[in-house]
Amino acid sequence: MSWQPLRILVLADTHNHAPPKLNELAGGVDEIWHLGDVCAPQLLDAIRQIGPPVSIVRGNCDAERSWPMHLDLKRNGLRFHLVHIPPKEPPPNVDVLLHGHTHVPRDEVRDGVRLLNPGCVTRPNRGAPASVAHLEISDSGELRWQLTRLR
Repeated sequence: MSWQPLRILVLADTHNHAPPKLNELAGGVDEIWHLGDVCAPQLLDAIRQIGPPVSIVRGNCDAERSWPMHLDLKRNGLRFHLVHIPPKEPPPNVDVLLHGHTHVPRDEVRDGVRLLNPGCVTRPNRGAPASVAHLEISDSGELRWQLTRLR
């Protein structure tokens, strides 16, 4: 297996605040995925200025109606579903579901679907530290998920 991964910075629930050292966190990534509750569109503009393409879904605190409620993406053979509020059941034909909203990091498999949450940049919940995550996807579809504590 070749491991030349696609690297993605995944963040959620920024609530008007960029993570500390955002440029450093985004160093070497190919994409940035934001799972909602940006709140201020200007923050998304600052994230976009870092350089890598940004994919975003609208959170329950976002007023920007042009942002989609969910996104289905395919990367290196895997099907990803990005959404802010986690559904009770993953949609069909999805390998990985990424969500925010709970402010709690998550990495579990349910009914063959991997469920991932990078945690929250601001106001973490239930004792979880503020965090973001890096997702790496090999060219053969192997995943690596790593949380990064922010404080």
